[in-house]
Amino acid sequence: MIDERLTTYINSLDTGNKDYLEELEQYAHETYVPVIRREMQSFLKVLLGIKQPEKILEVGTAIGFSTLLMCEYGPEKCQITTIENYEKRIPIALENFKKYGRSHQITLLAGDAKDLLKTLDESYDLIFMDAAKGQYIHFLPEIMRLLAPGGVLVSDNVLQDGDIIESRFAVERRNRTIHKRMRDYLFALKHDPKLMTSILPLGDGVTVSIKIG
Repeated sequence: MIDERLTTYINSLDTGNKDYLEELEQYAHETYVPVIRREMQSFLKVLLGIKQPEKILEVGTAIGFSTLLMCEYGPEKCQITTIENYEKRIPIALENFKKYGRSHQITLLAGDAKDLLKTLDESYDLIFMDAAKGQYIHFLPEIMRLLAPGGVLVSDNVLQDGDIIESRFAVERRNRTIHKRMRDYLFALKHDPKLMTSILPLGDGVTVSIKIG
């Protein structure tokens, strides 16, 4: 979507993260665990600095890289609730939270977000969606309930490497359901009167939504 040379140049200007986050990101790449891209990391750090959220909800923990990044660059006293469904990654994430001294700030909920979101009753200043892309549309009603007035919803990887603009018949058959659901999700974000949403061609696409109220 964005010229690869331009992205490489922009990322070359980045000053990086704390050493432990650099090491964790390297480990993720070596073990084929998906983590947010460099340009998304930079964007998220700026957003955290602007919004200063005290309560954060993350849907999709993986091994805890983005969780720890939000702890590191968010307010000192912020609390994060994060949800992960992949059993093999949960103990790794918990160990990372303990290893880097952030267990007191992070609550990890293990299981399907579609079920777990219904059990939550707090409101969150920032919600970060980075889980199974075909499920975003199903999570949205509960996400809207949990997002505080004036809160920010950030959804990563929404443009599917540009496939989102293609006809469903131009997309591989196995990807058509996700393609349709993501289109439905983007339409819902842009047309919900309770939200003000911008879709940005950053990384693999990100939406930033503010709950009006």
